[in-house]
Amino acid sequence: MNVDLFVENGWILTMDGGDRAWEKGGMAVRGEEIVAIGSMESLSHIRAEECINAAEAIVLPGFVNVHTHASMTLFRGLADDLPLMNWLENHIFPAEAKLTENLVGLGAELACLEMMASGTTTFCDMYLFENAVAEAANRAGMRAVVGEVLYDFPSPCYGPIEKGFAHVEKMIERWNSHPRITVALKPHSPYLCAPDLLQKAFQMARTHQLPFVIHLSETLAEKEKILAAYGKSPTAHLASLGVLSPQTLAAHCVVMDGEDIALLAETGTCVAHNPQSNMKLASGIAPVPAFLQAGIPVGLGTDGAASNNDLNMFSEMRTAALLHKVASGDPTVMDARTVLRMATIEGARCLGMDHKTGSLEVGKQADFILIRRNAPHMTPMYNPFSHVIYAAGRNDISDVFVAGRGVYRNRTFITLDAERICAGVREAARSFC
Repeated sequence: MNVDLFVENGWILTMDGGDRAWEKGGMAVRGEEIVAIGSMESLSHIRAEECINAAEAIVLPGFVNVHTHASMTLFRGLADDLPLMNWLENHIFPAEAKLTENLVGLGAELACLEMMASGTTTFCDMYLFENAVAEAANRAGMRAVVGEVLYDFPSPCYGPIEKGFAHVEKMIERWNSHPRITVALKPHSPYLCAPDLLQKAFQMARTHQLPFVIHLSETLAEKEKILAAYGKSPTAHLASLGVLSPQTLAAHCVVMDGEDIALLAETGTCVAHNPQSNMKLASGIAPVPAFLQAGIPVGLGTDGAASNNDLNMFSEMRTAALLHKVASGDPTVMDARTVLRMATIEGARCLGMDHKTGSLEVGKQADFILIRRNAPHMTPMYNPFSHVIYAAGRNDISDVFVAGRGVYRNRTFITLDAERICAGVREAARSFC
């Protein structure tokens, strides 16, 4: 078999339904797709134009960051150590009022650099001027689910909400046939969106068969506000509006009781878990083990760089694993394989993309990363799943491929000019001080 690329001799973690792995495995890529994968012995017939010797690497699917605000890299460190609503209303919203499409695009490029260098190949983004985010992801060669944030008050991007829906329709038309960019409907939250806005956004998502993404039950203050306004928890409020479904991805889901969890499970709603952001803002700990026990799909997200303060899925995975162990008093919960699945195939499932990415399987897109395992902190290695979660870090990423294309090779950016982007962001940051 003749192929374009052959990754050979790597410790391959497929993250497929059986978590198949080969200590000495190979993977063949033709064009954008994986065409063969297995032990080296089974792939002796492969002939490739390019071979990557992965003998000292772990090969696995690229990470899927299911919730972020990429261009908030512009505000990294701007307002730290504050409660959520103070942080939002007194610092972030005023800074966002100064944003332009060009600034958002620049911040998104910086985010793409950071994500690629730490192994992320797919991200789900909610922000302003999202066409600029889509364009940045396209230039980077990444896979992205983008959505213009919708809320009751005027947006710096589209103005009043009536124009917001027209703006989203145009986005859908523009990116509809793109192989790596997907548009989603993204109303901000139950506390910033009226019921009719939420229902209209959900109907648009259903009509176009697109994801519907929303912040949900992030804080106790949010729950109390919705209870006062509607007499229901935020989750029950969304359920009463008919906007919970398998298309729905609810971010945070920190303040949840048994009835809320049952509603998510009954409707097939997915959850984006953002442990570090929730910890930094003291929002609380989402009951993720209970979600998983109820059969609720859960993916991992970093949230934005203004509340994390990075977009590093390695630290997010390790935090998720350790946080729930100490919170539950049970060292067996959130084991390494479970957490790694949340960062790969389960994240893809939350975005409705598990048919094309999130695992290494024949017929799927060749979205994969190489983690070098020859450093002292990676030695010895008894269990590669455990090592990825508890020992590896972003500096161990050497190569990143999306749709068979190398976007980060030998720790070098291929698709974006890092020096130009970082210099531009440093200059732009002066306007936010």
